[in-house]
Parts: sequence; C-alpha cells; structure tokens
Amino acid sequence: MNQFWGRSELTQTLATFKREFLWVGLFSMLANLLMLSPTLYMLQVYDRVLLSQSELTLLFLTLIIIVFIAVMAFAEWLRSRLLVRAGMKLDQELNTRIFNASFEAYLRRSQQNPTEAFTNLTNLRQFLTGNGVIAFFDAPWTPIYILVTFMLHPLLGCLSILFAGIQLWLAFWAHRNSHDAMNAQTQAEGKSRAYLQSKLKNAEPVEAMGMLKNLRARWLNLHQEQQQKIEEASNRQHRQQAIVKFIRYSMQSLTLGAAALLVIQGELTGGAMIAANVLMSRALQPLDLIVGSWRGLIQAKEAFESLESILKTYPEQDRSAQYPVPKGNVTLKKLIAFKADKESQILKDLNADFKAGQVTAIIGPSGSGKSTLARCLVGIWPDTAGSVLLDKTPIEHWDRVQLGPNIGYLPQDIELFDGTVAENIARFYEVDSELVIEAAKKAGIHEMILRFPKGYDTPIGDGGSQLSGGQRQRLGLARAMYGNPQLIVLDEPNANLDDLGERALVAAIQDLKSRGKTVFLITHRLNILGVADHLLVMRDGKIDHYGLRDDVLDELKKKAQTTVPINSKVQPA
Repeated sequence: MNQFWGRSELTQTLATFKREFLWVGLFSMLANLLMLSPTLYMLQVYDRVLLSQSELTLLFLTLIIIVFIAVMAFAEWLRSRLLVRAGMKLDQELNTRIFNASFEAYLRRSQQNPTEAFTNLTNLRQFLTGNGVIAFFDAPWTPIYILVTFMLHPLLGCLSILFAGIQLWLAFWAHRNSHDAMNAQTQAEGKSRAYLQSKLKNAEPVEAMGMLKNLRARWLNLHQEQQQKIEEASNRQHRQQAIVKFIRYSMQSLTLGAAALLVIQGELTGGAMIAANVLMSRALQPLDLIVGSWRGLIQAKEAFESLESILKTYPEQDRSAQYPVPKGNVTLKKLIAFKADKESQILKDLNADFKAGQVTAIIGPSGSGKSTLARCLVGIWPDTAGSVLLDKTPIEHWDRVQLGPNIGYLPQDIELFDGTVAENIARFYEVDSELVIEAAKKAGIHEMILRFPKGYDTPIGDGGSQLSGGQRQRLGLARAMYGNPQLIVLDEPNANLDDLGERALVAAIQDLKSRGKTVFLITHRLNILGVADHLLVMRDGKIDHYGLRDDVLDELKKKAQTTVPINSKVQPA
C-alpha cells in the first residue's frame, strides 16, 4: 500500500485523505446496514402485524424504523459533508502546485491551454464529492443485499446475481459506445470556441478591413462540425438511456413477477415478495449509479493521469538554496534555440562573453534571431541546447523567485496587467512608493503619470488598454528598471517612442551603465547606438560581428556587408 501511495506526488497528496475516506466507509457501512431496516419493517408489518391486528406492535415497530431511518439519513449526510470537505481540502493542497506547474508547462509550450490543469482538478474534485464515489462505497454492499435475497429464496438470489451482471455489462457497454463520440464532441467544441475567441481579440482590425464575412464563414464550418458531433453524441446517449431504462424497469417487473409466482406456489409470503423487490432495487442501486457516473469516472481518471503527468514533469522547485545577488556577467556557450517543432534552429551555436556593467546593442535584419536571443538571455525560451551562464551558473538553475527582482525585461510585445500604474511598475509586489517613483522618473514618465486622473493609482485596464502604445512602452521600461536589477534586457524599447521618450530612454540606459548594470539593447533605430559599449550583429541566427561598437561599425563599413546603413547617424553617448 505504501508503494502505491508513494508512486507520485498526486497519490501522496491523496494518501493524506485516508482518514476521511475511512470515515466515509464507516458511515457508508452504517447507512447500508440500516437500509435493511425498511425491508425488515415491511416483513413484520405484512407477516405479523396484519395477521395479529396488534396496534401496539405496529406503533413500536414504526417508532423503531423512524429512529433507524433518521440515523441512516444522518450517516449519509455526514459522509457527503466529509467528501465535500475533502474535495475543498484537496483543492487547497494542490492549487498552488498546479498553478506553478501549469504556468511552467505553458511557458515551455507543452500545454496549449493554461487553464486545462485547473479543469482537471475541478473534474477530480467533483468526482470525489459526487454520487460516483458514493456509489463505489455502496457497491461492496451489493453482495450483502443479494445474500439477504438468497435467504428469502434461492431463485430470487440467482435473479439478483444475473441482474447485477447485466448492470455491470451496461456500464462497460455505455463507455465503449460513447467514449469516442464524446471525445470528438469535446474537440470540435474546443476548436470552434478557440477560433471565435481569437477573432474577438482582434475585433478592431476585423471590423476596419471588412474581414467579418469571410471569418464568419470559416467559423460556421467549425460550428457546423461541432453541431454534427453534438448530435451524434446526443443520439448515442439518448439511445443508451432508453435501453438502460428498458432493462431497469424490466428487471424490477421480472423480480416482482418471480416473487409473485413463488407466493402462488406457497414458497414465499406476501411480505417477503414486497421485501424481495425492495432488496433487489437496493442491491442494484449502486450499480445503477455507477452506470450513470461512468463518464464522470472516466473523466476523473483522465484528469488524474493528466495532473499526475504535469506534476511529475514540472516538480516543485527547491527554494531552500540561497543564491548571491548576481554581478551580471553573461556567457553564451554553444547556445542553440529551436522552433516549436524542436528540429529547426533559430539560434545556431552562439558563443560570446558579456562583462558586467557593459551595454551591448544587438542589431540585425528581421528574423535574424534577436528577440529569441533576448528570451534566452533571461531564461524563458523553452527549447534550447548549450548554455546561458549568469555568473558562471546556468540561468535555468537559478531560483526564479530570487532571481526575478535582479532581472529587468522589456519584451517586444508589451504585456501589462489589469491593475493600477503603481502595481504594474512594482511588478505586483507590495508597492514601495519611493522605488515606483524612482523607476518612473528614470523612464521619464513621472510627470505624465501625475497628469493621469488618479496619478499612480490610475487603473490601466486589461493589458494596458487605457494607454497609448508609447505610454505602455515607457511604463514597461519603468517596470524593467524597478528596484535594483543587475541584468536588463530591452527588446525594441524605442519602437513606439517619440523624440522626448527616446531621450529619456538614452538617459535611463546611461544611468544604468553608470551604476554598473549589464544592459542588452535590441533595436532597429540606429541613432541610439551611441549609448552602447559593444555591438553584436545577428544574421541568420548566428553572430556575424561582435566587439566594441566603433570597431564593429568600422568593420561593417570596410566590408560593405551592411546590416546597418553605412551612413547611419549614431547619436553619441
């Protein structure tokens, strides 16, 4: 048993609920034992009270059965409450781990839907708190009811065994008959929903360029496919329900008919006939619930396996190790970055050393791998070979929680979050007003923020929808410089800036350089190169030139292999 529970993190977590499940089993035993009391009451009423005409006996029997039924109902309520509490506790135990693992899986491109893991957790929790798991606690009592039925008459016991086998076969048949159809329906619904959501995100260009009609036609094809799969799955489900209902009612009637035949032949009393019918229904009820909950069981099994896989693939990081504050020395050793297919290379065998405190500008034509290199420098590109070393330690070995405040990153596509200006600059840590204002001043947006309706407390909307492109970029720059990061990577930081914003950017980079920070500046606008110490030229995923800025520019001019125009005006630092 210990080996079984110890085989994965998820099963170890479930093992902590053994006490709750033990109590549920005990309450199920009590409830199922007391379920026999109505049958015994029925036997006594039909075979003793009606014959003796004793009202006092009927009164005492009725009082006893009411007490038993009350205890049975209380036991069922307790076990349901225990299961609900266990489900909530399971969610509390796993939600943080699953959040971290799901985020990392999405970051590493191994999971397309970041909410899939939470859907699986919900499915698992709902199964543990629903009728399905109760049916499995009640199912072991089916043989007890069948045994009692045997005690009434062997023929009725044999019928009970036959009908129980039919119920189990129905569960297996329903799964085999509907599994593929339900999976096809789920996939079709996912494709249609994903396509619609992606188009709604880009509603403005769709409307502006009159693309709605053509996109709607494509969506209708997906929607019709979805409806076809739903119809097929529904038809199968309704057909199964009709067959199951026919068999269930037929079994009840056959049981009553067989018992009536035995009464006619004098082998059974009238009370036993009614009791046998009740016992048969009770014996088959857990199996009937299993049939109805079979799809939930399959979903819970698939959810369990999926969660088990993601937790195993992305184990919890050890946060006990303490790392020093990085100095900012960066080394590339045979760095290769792959595309999503994990075969085609974007970056090809890069080798370079970048000393702490230097500003390196990275230039090159579109598609040369500059932005991919930026992601590799901060350790977020999923598929790589070789190494990016930060102070001689591979960057993926650093604890991201400890390393995060020491890294500033401004991506090409600015991602801001729903919250206030101050919260976004402070990276949603506890807001330090002095540090927030300091970062805003370095980015040259302090005065701009003060003109907002609520200043630093102004909500920016989802994704910074309330801001212009230039404002988002400068706010992202302030976030990158918040605190005291040692390594700063800026990907096209001046793409949306006006002259004033660009002067503020140059001043910010000069300030970072004066404080010994390591800065990587990716740009297409060459008038900002004057602030750089070194220049790295990318071409076709390789380092074409790397060295001191003026030396590289002179070499480019001499060789006339211009990745930058020879007559470009470089702004002095």
